[in-house]
Amino acid sequence: MRRFAWLSPLIVAAFVACGGDTGRDTEDMDGGAGAADADAGDRDAAAAASGLACAPTVPADELAGRASPYDSATIEVGSGHAKICYGRPALRGRTMIGGEAVPYGQLWRFGANEPTIVHLDVAAQIAGIAVEPGSYSLYTVPAAGAEWTLIVNRSISQWGEEGRYTPEVEAQEVGRAQVRAEPVEPPIESFTIRANPDGTGVIAEWQNSRIHIPITAAG
Repeated sequence: MRRFAWLSPLIVAAFVACGGDTGRDTEDMDGGAGAADADAGDRDAAAAASGLACAPTVPADELAGRASPYDSATIEVGSGHAKICYGRPALRGRTMIGGEAVPYGQLWRFGANEPTIVHLDVAAQIAGIAVEPGSYSLYTVPAAGAEWTLIVNRSISQWGEEGRYTPEVEAQEVGRAQVRAEPVEPPIESFTIRANPDGTGVIAEWQNSRIHIPITAAG
């Protein structure tokens, strides 16, 4: 059964905790940090007005102690918005993607702690997968080559750990699609999701991988 995350009683606290777009580990590509921050603030304000907010499983004051901070990125999607809420694991000297923690060819929660969740107030396409307004979890299957597999799932109540992706959760998949991956240098320390500067969706970056996820209005 689909749940809409903005119905959570934690909305207000969670929105404060994860209200801004990220990009702290990447070079600003939008022509200045001040302009980018202002744009992000405008998008977040519009998303909040539409009822979009992150809903972590613990109150905001408990998020501060996490090793992987809870964050969000907001983008415009046609006349509406998408808000992506996620945990930000860090490398800390480890090999993560392609290593034991995030092996190639196996399901990855695409972040840390809760599953990465996208909240939409309009019908859209995520990497070509048609979705109605609502909330969806995002998973990936990393690969060493130029494409990763993106998974869009209706289930958002499960914990993000890959072992919790049970047959019951898998049965709620909306679809799978291939998304473009490219190498990036220097390595990105903390997993980051940010608006794609070309306006076509979001970019996810970590370690030496940059993943392009198009999110467009339903056409």
